[in-house]
Amino acid sequence: MIKYSIGVDFGTQSGRAVLVEIGTGIEVATSVKPYSHGVMDEFLPDGKTKLENDWALQHPTDYMEVLETTIPEVLNQANISADDVIGIGIDFTACTVLPINRNGTPLCLTDEFKNHPHSFVKLWKHHAAQDEANRLNEIAEARGEKFLSRYGGKISSEWLVPKLWQILNEAPDIYAETDQFVEATDWVIYQLTGDLKRNSCTAGYKALWHKHDGYPPKEFFKALDDRLENVIEEKLSSDIVPIGSKAGELTEQAARLIGLNQGTAVAIANVDAHVAVPAVGITEPGKLLMIMGTSTCHILLGDEEKIVPGMCGVVEDGVIPGLMGYEAGQSCVGDHFEWFTENCVPSSYYEEAEAKGVNIHQLLTEKAAQLQVGESGLIALDWWNGNRSTLVDADLTGVLLGANLLTKPEEIYRALIEATAYGTRTIVEAFRNSGVPIYEVYACGGIAEKNTLMMQIYSDVLNMDIRISASSQTPALGSAMFGAVAAGKERGGYNYIKEAAKEMARLKEDIYQPVQRNAEVYDQLFAEYSRLYEYFGRGENDVMKNLKKIKKASVSIGKTVITQ
Repeated sequence: MIKYSIGVDFGTQSGRAVLVEIGTGIEVATSVKPYSHGVMDEFLPDGKTKLENDWALQHPTDYMEVLETTIPEVLNQANISADDVIGIGIDFTACTVLPINRNGTPLCLTDEFKNHPHSFVKLWKHHAAQDEANRLNEIAEARGEKFLSRYGGKISSEWLVPKLWQILNEAPDIYAETDQFVEATDWVIYQLTGDLKRNSCTAGYKALWHKHDGYPPKEFFKALDDRLENVIEEKLSSDIVPIGSKAGELTEQAARLIGLNQGTAVAIANVDAHVAVPAVGITEPGKLLMIMGTSTCHILLGDEEKIVPGMCGVVEDGVIPGLMGYEAGQSCVGDHFEWFTENCVPSSYYEEAEAKGVNIHQLLTEKAAQLQVGESGLIALDWWNGNRSTLVDADLTGVLLGANLLTKPEEIYRALIEATAYGTRTIVEAFRNSGVPIYEVYACGGIAEKNTLMMQIYSDVLNMDIRISASSQTPALGSAMFGAVAAGKERGGYNYIKEAAKEMARLKEDIYQPVQRNAEVYDQLFAEYSRLYEYFGRGENDVMKNLKKIKKASVSIGKTVITQ
């Protein structure tokens, strides 16, 4: 009898479920549900409460809607009985956190706080806690805190502690009412099993937890703020469950809601990027996976813990049990191109795209592909949403250099693609220079699957072969594999994720290989990118941050004038 597992990937704009055949990894059915509330970065759902700059929120009911809609849909598509589904796993963007009360209810769902921004889910790209992150880094460095080096020397504003501290500073009433701050991925598992269990992946990469050392000491949190001295005991938890474990089983209520059987095995929650690694068959060191979407996350396995400047973290057992999992990332990739098409492309291009029956990205890609390497005379810094690795600075902004009155949209579009490739090469070189080898490169995600020009540019810039996942929903496939592991061999699944990877991981046959002439020209362009990277990124010229300060002051004056 064929058995199945379901993986659900909660992304930035939507959630998607895949029904996967155990033993082959064949994706039998897929269903996608856009979030009803989307990403809230201007107003709350009331339409009145305006959000400040750098905010990015989500609504927790959207997550349950995804499960309620997509899981019955994949069963229906495949005409599969719930009796044949042995396990379910989920993954999320991270760090995506929310405050809950003692009943496990998100504070944004209570009457008291339903219109308060700090009561909602803070999405991974919520950067409004940058002041807290800056202060945390200063104090940690001054104290010589051991944990700091494991995160490349800086903690990001995207992570749990800065976000939690922002709530304490700006909404102490919500902080006081919060029983626990939890990752959204753990909260959803909580809704499915009835037990709140924190996964080791988000705890390790986003909450400063270490397998052997635990969290930073109380003295550190007190140095941040007297009110944070006992934050671990009061608002978090030291009970961390390793990935690859079983979180529990579906409760009767959850099973009824999502259309599966009570008692179906549920895997410990995971992170979208990290869960994708076994889905492409990576279970050993030296192989880098790029998970490419609105942002790009780079995941790499290693035998030992090395300190890499600007990495997002190194966590033992963080990706595959028994190995070190390294993470780095770029916070603006797909978002980069979306911004450009929405704000900088003339109507004539949209008309041409419509006449050809393609979307605007396809048209720009076709035109950009006709250009020779270096032909545009342009170079860009890919910091439209800050820099995650290796500078860990959300206050940095974008640069486009070399434009003139003849510059065309496709030339800028290609320069933006190239900028993201240079950002990845910067990350690769940082790892290699720190003694962490990278022998092979893999990629997954919508961009990797669909944009041949972009992947060829990456191959040329890195001067390396790139292999592509055969799955269009690689994180969801990875989550389904962990769901099969949660079920265990006795139920028709697996006992270990490496076993699942051997049978269920899938790659395309075609491999992107570098064109040597292109690689040589890109070496020259990368040298220029690196000079700009150092100049604007490491304090020699703080014009970007100064402009942000001027903007903030100007906006504040404008609000005052309107009020008067």
